[in-house]
Amino acid sequence: MSFRPILPRPIAVRNTNTLCPRCWRRLAKVPLQSRRPISFNPSYRDDAIVAGRRGTAFGKDYFRANPLLKDTFWRSGPELQSSILSIKSANASGQQAAKEDGTTSTEEVLPHRRRKKAKEQAVENSEAAYPIPHDASSKLAHISSSLPQQSLKRMMTTYLSLSKPRLSFLVVLTATAAYSLYPVPGLLAPAATATPSLSTLTLFFLTSGTALCSASANAFNMIMEPAHDAKMSRTRNRPLVRKLISPRGAIIFAVACGVFGTGALYYGVNPTTAFLGAANIFLYAGVYTPMKRMHILNTWVGAIVGGIPPLMGWTAAASQYAHDGTWEELLFGEGSAGGWLCAALLYAWQFPHFNALSWAIRDEYKNAGYRMTAWVNPGMNGRVALRYSILMFPVCIGLSYCGVTDWSYVATSSVVNGWMALKAWQFWKAEGQKGTARGLFWASIWHLPIVMVLAMAQKKGLGERIYRSIFGYADIDEEDLYYEAGEFEAEEQKQLALVESRRNA
Repeated sequence: MSFRPILPRPIAVRNTNTLCPRCWRRLAKVPLQSRRPISFNPSYRDDAIVAGRRGTAFGKDYFRANPLLKDTFWRSGPELQSSILSIKSANASGQQAAKEDGTTSTEEVLPHRRRKKAKEQAVENSEAAYPIPHDASSKLAHISSSLPQQSLKRMMTTYLSLSKPRLSFLVVLTATAAYSLYPVPGLLAPAATATPSLSTLTLFFLTSGTALCSASANAFNMIMEPAHDAKMSRTRNRPLVRKLISPRGAIIFAVACGVFGTGALYYGVNPTTAFLGAANIFLYAGVYTPMKRMHILNTWVGAIVGGIPPLMGWTAAASQYAHDGTWEELLFGEGSAGGWLCAALLYAWQFPHFNALSWAIRDEYKNAGYRMTAWVNPGMNGRVALRYSILMFPVCIGLSYCGVTDWSYVATSSVVNGWMALKAWQFWKAEGQKGTARGLFWASIWHLPIVMVLAMAQKKGLGERIYRSIFGYADIDEEDLYYEAGEFEAEEQKQLALVESRRNA
């Protein structure tokens, strides 16, 4: 009788003699599986036991299946050694390159150099998050510095940056808007083609002369305060601060722009407009610029400077239909109220716009030595912005009352003015906090073009003229139409005779 161990799996026992002893020994080495027909553990304990037994298998089968985790944590010894050698070689090559460049690694940087680098990074981050748009002159100066030294493009870009092109463009737009708002005689003529219009050549001299006068004033402003511009983030990249142009070259540019601009206004428009252009250069460069370091009233002087260009546009248009063309008639004669109202609109707009702008960078103004209301008297800064925002309501009503715009302009302009006044009230109430300064600044940016475009679109008689040109004159008697046409022709002949007499004189 032979003893045979219990096999782990059923084996056919019919031909047991066919198994050799060697096979029996192999089968005997296989561990026996314990069988428990009855389990005394609850089902949840069985699951816990199985999970505990398979913990290692779970980690191998699950986490190592992820190639990223496998490459990071489960790497063989040779692989780890090769990766360590590659990292060491990369560090050695980086240190060698740093030594060739004359720099040092992070660990070798001295403490004062680390602090200096941190300050530079802080300055860069502050410029990226600057609360107001950066100065256009600074941007152009930065572009100019990257161009070749003796190139014509570099020279033109540098001189353009001296003119503050964004501000000069705004000045020209306000003068052009007032020019187009002037009530031309005969605007309600029966035929649209028979309506007399303002001179295009006069408009050309007005825009070019105004732009040159503005460029001259802005250049003189930069010439007088490069040391103070260097203390402010918004202006420290201007051409004279970065020495992209010599003071002598800047003075020549400012004088040339002033002479040619005033001359274009004198010979192409009229002497009154030329005087206003020259007076604006003097007020901006000779009064406003030095006064910024003396008293907060500099903002009021700057507002006067901003209100003169619309008055220039009005006098340029009025001179074409004036009887004598003297400065008394153009500035204080019949129909001159519209020009003063346009100037008052720009004068009042300056305060909410600049007070919000200066509040956002009041610390820089203080460090640079500029006496602005934003830091000298913050409470007054908000009150003044709100006060002049409300003043725009009667100014726009006055344009309709004086016959410059239709009465519908009162309703449309009141909506825009109300939005501006609301932002100014929030700015005053919150004392510039909670983003109210930024809100008022951007509201002022959009307010001015909207109000001016609405005034031009709702010019007195323009809507009636368009209506008549589309739908005809069915409601007008032919006899009345004949007399209106005759009166218009007589007035036109009178105006032509007046122009001819002035030319001959």
